[in-house]
Amino acid sequence: MILNSQNLTALFKEQLACWEQAKNNYDALNGVLVKDVEIDGFKLKVQFNPARIISSSAKVDSNSIKERKCFLCRENRPQVQKGLEYINEGDIDNPYTVLINPFPIFPKHLTIPLLGHTDQLILGRFDAMLNLSRELEEYTLFYNGPKCGASAPDHFHFQAGNKGFLTIENQYSNLNKEKLFDNKGAKLFSVKSIFKGLFSIESSCVQSAVEIFEKIYGLLPIKEGEMEPMMNILSWYEGGSFITLIYVRDKHRPHHYFAEGDSNILLSPASVDMGGVFITPLEKDYAKISNKEIREIIDEICIDEQEENNIINKLKAN
Repeated sequence: MILNSQNLTALFKEQLACWEQAKNNYDALNGVLVKDVEIDGFKLKVQFNPARIISSSAKVDSNSIKERKCFLCRENRPQVQKGLEYINEGDIDNPYTVLINPFPIFPKHLTIPLLGHTDQLILGRFDAMLNLSRELEEYTLFYNGPKCGASAPDHFHFQAGNKGFLTIENQYSNLNKEKLFDNKGAKLFSVKSIFKGLFSIESSCVQSAVEIFEKIYGLLPIKEGEMEPMMNILSWYEGGSFITLIYVRDKHRPHHYFAEGDSNILLSPASVDMGGVFITPLEKDYAKISNKEIREIIDEICIDEQEENNIINKLKAN
């Protein structure tokens, strides 16, 4: 079946009726613990979600990836898992499959892999993200870079969760934004927040937004041994406009992830965390994490103010 609102509703209903693991994990969301945290007026949440231990602790080094079967490839998925086909306009040879994520964070959580086994690299596929956000108007789309929270860096995919869940969605309009330039009706902003290196694109036109995105992408550093700049991306469609948030990263995981004893916090930040909801799969971490640790994590994984200003100056000069 192809992707549309009616088929997606039917897919959720069918999958939760016949897939026990997925049903149990969605039912468990009703009992997850959530607490509020605030940093410099920015509201965040922390969620204790044990089912996310698989993603948070995923080994994403090259040897581990080679030794496991890709769980996003059709032949390796659970037999019970079904999906909807989505073809991005102008790219009919590379269809996507819209799947129910069996380890949800959101009340409705989707994983959207390319059918073919292709590396997690966003360049050339940002238009698909925007088009999907318009198709899935009740959802926020997100992209995790290969070293920015993706547990399957060897297979290209987006994810999506229902709107209103991420705290930044409701706070975005009140954040201080510096407009850097316009491009055929699309606008690029530097967003001033607790996240250094946060940029946003507002546009009613896919192509204009793509041109801005590719300009940013081309100015960002690529670390040695990597294939693309480190980033997380959120995108949603509302009132005829696309809003995209681009978080420029400096580090994959904070030192807390690797610390031993009481200092350890098993948290591998990805787009959901950057969107204001920090996911802790261990109850001990949920109990102890506070705005102090979250600020430390954000400051460590994001670029610093100097690098942010370097990027802004390059964008203004181009």
